[in-house]
Amino acid sequence: MTAAIIGLGLMGGSLALAIQRLPMIKTIIGFDHNKDHEQEALARKLVDKVVSFDEIKKADIIILAIPVDGIIACLKDLEGIPESTTIIDLGSTKEKIVKSISPTLRKNVVAAHPMTGTEKFGPSAALDDLYHDKVVVLCDLEDSGEQQQETAVRLFSQIHMRLVYMKAHEHDLHVAFISHMPHLISYSLANAVLKHEEHENILNLAAGGFRSMSRLAKSSPSMWGDIFRQNKTHLLDSLSYFENELAQMKKLVQKEEWDALDKKMKDANTLHDILT
Repeated sequence: MTAAIIGLGLMGGSLALAIQRLPMIKTIIGFDHNKDHEQEALARKLVDKVVSFDEIKKADIIILAIPVDGIIACLKDLEGIPESTTIIDLGSTKEKIVKSISPTLRKNVVAAHPMTGTEKFGPSAALDDLYHDKVVVLCDLEDSGEQQQETAVRLFSQIHMRLVYMKAHEHDLHVAFISHMPHLISYSLANAVLKHEEHENILNLAAGGFRSMSRLAKSSPSMWGDIFRQNKTHLLDSLSYFENELAQMKKLVQKEEWDALDKKMKDANTLHDILT
């Protein structure tokens, strides 16, 4: 098969590296609105060649590794492709994307969200093991065509991803808490420190804890702005829960209720019992 990747940054470039080894993939072609990204992808041998958007439409598999607003626009431009073509979108939100797909294109599309990434972006950030042993959430898969379902499951399985199935609205609710809220908090943390501290103090005193919590603030603002906009309702709900929890802990500090604060912190420790 010929696989086409639209968007040659971290996610698209890393997927290109991962699928290069698959027997089912013969050729990988790429397209990116940023022509420097196209040239860098060629130089790094992420793709066999870069092509025009019209040539992308001839591929057997089309992977959309672009910001979520761009995915919705791109799906409109892919109207009229062959019934056998599989489109896989890698967007971090799913419900608005799924609702935007025209009925004539719905069977072609598999709505997927690989739960992986880094704070870096661009073709230079591509990693050949970014997807290995990570979860990919396939949303509303029953609405995709049988051939498209089989193609997507085969591709993700062969690059050693763990498949999870959800409804699109359930996905968006859960990732608001687990992914989107932490990113917004990290941006807020970075801005709070920048407004209060001199650069020299940040440089001298920032240790592992601060670096870990602020790492997400290095992520692409344009990409995350789209995500926050598309998942606004669930994001606001998750922030309300966080604000309530933070207010409780602030109150315990104000009242010097150290035993109660200790219990809160021990409750928080149990999260990593789940993650490990």
